[in-house]
Amino acid sequence: MAIEIKMPALSPTMTTGTLAKWLVGEGDRVNSGDVIAEIETDKATMEVESVDDGVMAKIFVDAGTENVAVGAVIAVLAEDGETASDVAKAGLQEPSSPVPVTSVAAEAKERAEPAPVTAAPVKAVLVAAPAPKSKSSDKPRIFASPLARRIAADRNIALEGITGSGPYGRILRRDVESAATAPIAQTTAALAGATQHGDSYLAANSQMRKAIASRLQDSKQQAPHFYLTVDCVIDNLLEARKSLNAKAAEGIKISVNDMIIRAAAMALIAVPEANASWEGENTRLFRHADIAMAVAIDGGLITPIVWAAEQKGLAALSQLTDDLAARARDGKLAANEYTGGSFTISNLGMFGVREFAAVINPPHGGILAIGAGEQRPIVIDGNLAVATVMSVTLSADHRAVDGAVGARWLQAFKGFVENPVTMLL
Repeated sequence: MAIEIKMPALSPTMTTGTLAKWLVGEGDRVNSGDVIAEIETDKATMEVESVDDGVMAKIFVDAGTENVAVGAVIAVLAEDGETASDVAKAGLQEPSSPVPVTSVAAEAKERAEPAPVTAAPVKAVLVAAPAPKSKSSDKPRIFASPLARRIAADRNIALEGITGSGPYGRILRRDVESAATAPIAQTTAALAGATQHGDSYLAANSQMRKAIASRLQDSKQQAPHFYLTVDCVIDNLLEARKSLNAKAAEGIKISVNDMIIRAAAMALIAVPEANASWEGENTRLFRHADIAMAVAIDGGLITPIVWAAEQKGLAALSQLTDDLAARARDGKLAANEYTGGSFTISNLGMFGVREFAAVINPPHGGILAIGAGEQRPIVIDGNLAVATVMSVTLSADHRAVDGAVGARWLQAFKGFVENPVTMLL
């Protein structure tokens, strides 16, 4: 009997996705475990792995199709002994509308009132990128992200000659851009004086880029942001980190960001009114500090979550955050690892950014923007001194968090950062 392959749901709020690429064609033999397609969502590009053996009898949704509804039949496999005509006779014809587009109103409602998704039977599973598999009779497969493929196509760059820096040799955007540098450098002198004003090209926006734009635009339009900034003297924190790492077990390296997450979690427990989310008729108050940390990935960003961060020591946080960040960049996170949470931390200090204000990540009630720690002159007891200072800015949703509450939360956060021993009590 033919096996339906349906568009899977990657998260509880996902209603549609983009079928970025088919890695098999009609008539190809498919074995259990073979990667057959790439699905692009607002969070990441993931690979779909077949869980059955068979022959790809019919593909209903073309590569590059956007807004494919979750649960829509995208292809069918013919089992051993069946042919494509057998599948047709069995009544598995192409759906009349396999890719319904969610209306703007429906999307807005989904964002405002996330509802549980009932999992439909799906004969495909989303997996982390496995080691490349190829059929001996075929040309070697080229593993590349959809964004890398689009950029290569726009710039007429052959992927065959590029060495990928991603997992298992996967070609990423930076690899394509690096490959383009050499010929550009060689022809710069020849093109000097011939460059036209306004020279440009169009890069197609990925599903992730569109979703980021939509969510953050909605956040700015719907959530009344207010901003509070404080300076934290972090010399004690840096000394504490140095001492902790000297005593830590092999393989444990606590970062400043780990200590910031710990301090933010402790502050959310100390000021629970700040650990809130606006839901229209109600305000949701969270019992735990479920902190999302912004991680830049190829083509956008993702926010893996440290659940109940207040219950985790610094060594455990170090291991967990390293693992989450690495798997986020490799596209290996499960849906429950980046969906939900109560508060976000965005750290641009490693880029030398002194201070910035972040846009709230809905439905969270707040996001903390972390700047770089740098030596600045300060006054202590009337005397001028030099200290390492880090500026942080809280962006809060005024519907759920009042100004005084935000100020008390920042005061608590500053206290934990400047006196790190209190984080351990």
